[in-house]
Order: sequence, then C-alpha cells, then structure tokens
Amino acid sequence: MPAFASQKHRRNVTAGIYKNMKRKLIGFLMNFWISFSLALYFHTGEREEKCIIEDIPSETLVVGNYKVQRWDIHTHDFLESAPGLGMFVTVTSPTGEVLLSKLYGPQGTFTFTSYISGEHIICFQSNSTKFAVIAGSKLRIHLDIRVGEHFLDESAIQAKDKVNEVNVRLENLIEQIHHVTREQDYEREREEKFRKTSEETNSNILWWAIVQTLILISVGIWQIKSLRDFFISKKLV
Repeated sequence: MPAFASQKHRRNVTAGIYKNMKRKLIGFLMNFWISFSLALYFHTGEREEKCIIEDIPSETLVVGNYKVQRWDIHTHDFLESAPGLGMFVTVTSPTGEVLLSKLYGPQGTFTFTSYISGEHIICFQSNSTKFAVIAGSKLRIHLDIRVGEHFLDESAIQAKDKVNEVNVRLENLIEQIHHVTREQDYEREREEKFRKTSEETNSNILWWAIVQTLILISVGIWQIKSLRDFFISKKLV
C-alpha cells in the first residue's frame, strides 16, 4: 500500500507539472499569435524626415518604442545614445487627420488608437537646429511597433489573489480576442475591396476587347467597301 500511494503521488505531481507547462505554453503561443510586432531600424539624416506606412484595423491600440543613435565621426560607429536630441513623432490617419504630433526625447514610447482602417503614416524627424547644409550627421533609429497588444501589469497581478489574477488575465485575453476579430473583419474588408477592384478590372478588359473587336470589324468592312468602290470606278468588275 505505501508503494502504491507513493506511485500515485508521483503520478499526480507529474500530471500537475505537465498541466502547468501546458498552460504556460498555450499562453505563450496565444500571446505570440494574437499580438503583432514590427521591429526594425533605419538610417536617416539629422534634418531628414523618414516615414513608414502601417496598415492598421480600426479601433486598435498601437504602441511604438524607439531609440536614436548618432553617428560618431571619431569612432566611425553609432553611439549608444544621442543626448540632447529630440524626435518629432507624427501619425496621420488614412483620411489625413493627425492622430499624434509630439516631441519626444532620444528614446521614448508613443501610443495612439486608430479610428478607421487603412494605411497610417508614422513619421520621425529630429529637432536639430542645424542648417541642412551642415547637418551631416547620420542617425540610426531603432523602432519597435506593436499593434493590438495589451500589456499586463505583472506586479499588480502578483499583489492580488488568485481569483483576481484569473479575472485580469481573462479580461486581457478577451481584449486580445476582440483585436483578432477586428483584424479578421479588416482582412475581409480588404478582400472585398480587392475582389471588387478585380471584377471592375476584368469588366473593363472585357469591354475594351469588345470595343477593339468592333473597331476591327468596322475597319475591315470599310476597307472591303473602299476596294469594291475602287474596282467599280476602274471598271475592273
């Protein structure tokens, strides 16, 4: 009996560890699948404005983190930071409305919420006061954009009891599911627009082919009539 109880206890412990690992793995995969992240870096001039285009669904939270590095002519490398240099961040909606226009430091985080679906333009420009002729320093901007991600405050969750922890995580999961639903709706919108454009293009091609055929038939009939009149006038027929 003691040996049987010990084996049963080991099986229960193993099953508990397996369930815990499975839950963590599922949570990791859900976060990886639901949230979309765009991480990149690009080079720009000290007085140059650089913009990127991000296709974003409506009612979606966008969080961007950036870091600016300045080129050092002495070490021929980029410095870890660019003290004293600020960045103007401007976000424009597909309709041309400015959603965000703010001056940040050499490293910062910006957030905005999209109100309509479409291509949003995110622009970066330093606040350097040098003239364009002498502002020859090159900048490297590291950019990390997260679309539709809702962050959990782990410290606040740990301070609460288990029931509240589950509630908070469920609410976060529901928000992420809503984001996936909005993303799917937006993809359906884009697919419908693309289908309509394809149908219109095919229709235009069909009508253009019909017009070309009619023109060729008309030109052929006119040529035959002209040749017939020519032969009659020359009394060849």
